[in-house]
Amino acid sequence: MGKPSLVLASTSPRRRELLALGGWKFTIQPAEVDESQHPGESPGGYVLRLAESKARACAASHWNSGRMSADEDRIFLAADTAVVVDGNAILGKPRDTSEAVEMLRRLRSRTHQVYTGIAAMSLSNGNLCLDLCVTDVPMRSYSDKESNTYVASGDPLDKAGAYAIQHPGFHPVDTISGCYASVMGLPLCHLTRTLRKLDIASKTNLSAECQSSLNYTCPISAAVLRGEQVG
Repeated sequence: MGKPSLVLASTSPRRRELLALGGWKFTIQPAEVDESQHPGESPGGYVLRLAESKARACAASHWNSGRMSADEDRIFLAADTAVVVDGNAILGKPRDTSEAVEMLRRLRSRTHQVYTGIAAMSLSNGNLCLDLCVTDVPMRSYSDKESNTYVASGDPLDKAGAYAIQHPGFHPVDTISGCYASVMGLPLCHLTRTLRKLDIASKTNLSAECQSSLNYTCPISAAVLRGEQVG
């Protein structure tokens, strides 16, 4: 069996761009799953369950399509990100501009958490590895005019919590001290240590590539890569 190839179970352009920093060749195959939160489910349990469900759904679809033989292997990667406020209230993607405005007002001038769960599954042997990244995100005191202009651009309508941390015009977030890439949807150091468990190594210094690309000095990357439970 040759070296496994990667399949990303997402159409997110942000996740695609982040994964490409590892130098891997990969294909895209979105997975449709029910994203309803279960009663009493914690934010961490929620994003991990969805990441696993997406990876399994993508693998099943790939196998059933007949696009690979039994002597081939694929590593299916999936992630799910949730914006969490007040400890356990999950903010999904806004249904419309009014809800986007409401979400941004709720988040303004306070710190919330972004939870990203990741899953990597080998189709050849069924091995599944999960990891979780939690980042505190302090929002700045933007004005109603700023947030309304941002909402009018349409950018927040496909984003959990109604914002993109990397947006060049809005700049919604004060300085953070955790994983910037996770807030964008894919914590790359967590992904690196997860793929190592499946004997998949990055073709680049992914931590350095991430920090250079995002123009961000990450204070936790070394600890994450050592396997410490931070971030």
